[in-house]
Amino acid sequence: MSVAFVPEWLKGKAEVNQETIQRLLEENDQLIRCIVEYQNKGRANECVQYQHVLHRNLIYLATIADANPTS
Repeated sequence: MSVAFVPEWLKGKAEVNQETIQRLLEENDQLIRCIVEYQNKGRANECVQYQHVLHRNLIYLATIADANPTS
């Protein structure tokens, strides 16, 4: 399961650190590879679930980036 799926009782309490971000980036890499593999096999319908997880991860990472502006 994606690290972006956090139980309701943990929301807002999880520490966002470099390790968490790196795990999400690595997961996204695997998701993209899986999506491409399914599409190349003509099984695009079966990759929709992976696209949803990738989308959620990307939104989560974008939210973190927006909340931590660099100078």
